[in-house]
Amino acid sequence: MGRKQGEAVKVVALALTGHLVKPRWNSLGVKLFISYLAIVGIVVLVLLQTADFIAPATFAAQRGRMLGTSMGMGRAGEAGIGRANAANTEALLNQAFRESLNQGLLVAGGVALGVAIAISLFVTWWVIGPVRRLAAATQRIAAGHYAERVPTGAHRHPDELGELAANFNEMARSLEVNEQRRLELVGDVTHELRTPLATLQGYLEGLLDGVIEPDERTWAKLYDEAGRLRRLIDDLQELSRAQAHQIPLKLTSLNPLEIARVAVERVSAQFKEKGLNFSCDLPANLPPVKADLDRAVQVLTNLLVNALRYTPAPGQVKLKLLAISNTVEFRVTDSGIGIGAEHLPHLFERFYRVDKSRSRALGGSGIGLTIARALVEAMGGRIEVSSPGPNLGATFSFFLPEAA
Repeated sequence: MGRKQGEAVKVVALALTGHLVKPRWNSLGVKLFISYLAIVGIVVLVLLQTADFIAPATFAAQRGRMLGTSMGMGRAGEAGIGRANAANTEALLNQAFRESLNQGLLVAGGVALGVAIAISLFVTWWVIGPVRRLAAATQRIAAGHYAERVPTGAHRHPDELGELAANFNEMARSLEVNEQRRLELVGDVTHELRTPLATLQGYLEGLLDGVIEPDERTWAKLYDEAGRLRRLIDDLQELSRAQAHQIPLKLTSLNPLEIARVAVERVSAQFKEKGLNFSCDLPANLPPVKADLDRAVQVLTNLLVNALRYTPAPGQVKLKLLAISNTVEFRVTDSGIGIGAEHLPHLFERFYRVDKSRSRALGGSGIGLTIARALVEAMGGRIEVSSPGPNLGATFSFFLPEAA
C-alpha cells in the first residue's frame, strides 16, 4: 500500500505541473503552479506581518482600558473580594486579547485579499493576453490577411503559449505561401492557355476571312495547338490528383531493369532522331524495388525526355542504375544547357522554368517535374537534381526503396 500511495502522489505531482511523463520546468503548468504557490505565500506573509503590526498595539490599548477599569473596581471594593477581582481581570485580559486578535486578523485579511486579487489579475492577464492575441490573429487570418503574425516571446525556451504562437506563425506562413502559389498558379495557367488559344483563334479568323488557305499544313497546325491544350489540361489534372494523393498505386516488387527497359524503348528512337549519344549502365545484380510499374516508367520517361529536350546535338545522355542504402537510384545525366544554382531549389515547383522563352519553344508545360516528384514521393522515394552550372549539363536522380 505504501508503494502504491507513493506512486499516486508522484502522479498527482506530475499532473499538477501539467506533464505525466517528463515535466518541463519552463512549461506553462509549472509556471501557473509556482504562481499559485507564490500567491499563497505572499498572502500568508502579508497576513502575518499585518497581524503582527496591528495586534500588539490593539491588545495594549485594550489591556490598558480593561486594567484601568479593574483597578478602580478593586479600590472601591473590600479586601475580601481581591480574588474575585483577579479572576475578573484575567477574563478581561482574555477578552482584550480576542478582540485585538480579531481586529488585527480582519485588517490583515483585507490587505492580504487586496494583494491576492492584484497578483491574480496580473497572472490572469499574463496567461489570457497571448490567448486573446491569438484569437484576434485567427480572425484576421480567416478574413484573408495571411501576413498576420503574433509575438512568440524572447525566451530561449518558450512555454506552451510561446510554442503555440510559434506554431500559429508557421501555419500563417504556410497559408501565405499557399495563397501566393495559388495566385501564381492561376496566372500561370491563364498564360499557358492564352498562347495556344490565341494561335487557334488567329488561324480560325484567317480561315474565315479567306486570308489563310485551308491546306494540310494549316490543319496540322490547328491539330498541334489543340493537342497542346489537351496535354496541358491532362497534365494539370494529373498534377492535381498526384498532389492530392488520389492516384491509385499498385506497389509490387519490381526488377529495376524492367522499369528501365520499358522507358528506354519509349524514347530511344527520339535520341537517334535528334543525333544524341544515349548510353545505359544497367547492372544485373540490382535488388528489386517496391513501386508501381506504370508510374515508375512514367517518371523515368519524363526525366529522359527532359534530358532529350534540353540537350542540343551532338550531346550525350546516360542512364545509370545504382544500389545505394536500401534504395535503387535511377540517374539520368546529360551534357545539355545545365542549370544555375539559384534555380535548383525551385526546379520541381509547378510552372517553374529556368528560361521561359526557351522552355516554351521546346514544348515543355512546366509541370512534368512536379508530377514526377509527387509520384516518386507517393511510392516512398525521393527525387533530386544537381548541376555544375549553365552549359555544363545536369543530373536528375530518383530513388525507390528496396522491396522487403
